[in-house]
Amino acid sequence: MDDQHGQDRQDDQHGQPGRFDEAFWNERYRSADALWSGNPNRYLVSEASDLRPGTVLDVGCGEGADALWLAGRGWRVTGVDLSTVALERAARHAAEAGPGMAARIDWVHADLIGWDPGVARYDLVSSQYLHLPPGVREALFRALAGAVAPGGTLLIAGHHPSDLQTTMPRPPMPELFFTGEDIVALLDAGDWKVITDEAPQRSAPDPDGRPVMIRDTVFRARRGG
Repeated sequence: MDDQHGQDRQDDQHGQPGRFDEAFWNERYRSADALWSGNPNRYLVSEASDLRPGTVLDVGCGEGADALWLAGRGWRVTGVDLSTVALERAARHAAEAGPGMAARIDWVHADLIGWDPGVARYDLVSSQYLHLPPGVREALFRALAGAVAPGGTLLIAGHHPSDLQTTMPRPPMPELFFTGEDIVALLDAGDWKVITDEAPQRSAPDPDGRPVMIRDTVFRARRGG
């Protein structure tokens, strides 16, 4: 998914945290012609532009903006999402971009909770603004780290816990948010080199249109090998 609307999936639940089922997300996507902006996530662009293209897993791919950006740069993309509506839109966008682009992307329908991405399969695994409860999040992030091939990259971005102290609407559940330290704690220190562990600040409009300074968690690590 992309974050250019100033919201992430959990924010869009309008005070209904904990609803992660396919029916909810299909209905949510059907509520608008486009749920996201169509632009790739900013931290995917800033952190992955210097990587050599290979195989990439786009986790929670939504309407496909990240996958298309990656495929356009020569990556072989696997985009996975819970919502069939989102995947249909993503596939349509890829087809509209041309047969060459569409041929570089495989779309996978799966519930990320309990999903097995495989072991050491991808040169890049990207998760952008995916917020899940504790326990579920750690299990997924461990699985995503395990899916990174030797020499490959794990890239995770999300809203920083400090956003709860601002007027930006976030679910009143601090446990949904994470820092780079939380991700580091899930990795074998001897097998990973941290490249980026930052909490950059940026301005975004709140529901009343007023600018609010918020932070993002941006984490990038390279697996040894």
